[in-house]
Amino acid sequence: MNKKGGLFELLSKIKAKPGLYLSHPSVCELFVFLVGYKTARRELGIEPTEQEIKFYQEFHQFIEKEYNLHTSNSWAKIIMLYCSDEKQGFERFYQLLDKFHSQNKEISQKEKIKSIH
Repeated sequence: MNKKGGLFELLSKIKAKPGLYLSHPSVCELFVFLVGYKTARRELGIEPTEQEIKFYQEFHQFIEKEYNLHTSNSWAKIIMLYCSDEKQGFERFYQLLDKFHSQNKEISQKEKIKSIH
């Protein structure tokens, strides 16, 4: 399988053309799709990348922190608490994903600087 691909390339494709992957732009459908994607890769013996591991382990906590709440509901359900419809939730997911990536890049850069000193 192509090493270049992966979760974040797929998410970019879904953002550009959600109708090819989901019945309509929906954060809850996206969540279910990603659970299936993760399960399929695991069943095929495809190891997740470090970025994917970080996403699966930390994105839910990031969303909880962003909305200042703690719940066992999925990150998609948390997002939907603050959106009027699934399409808005879908769009908000990508805004939050960008913020998640930005914060992780800042942390990585700070860790690199600390290791140099």
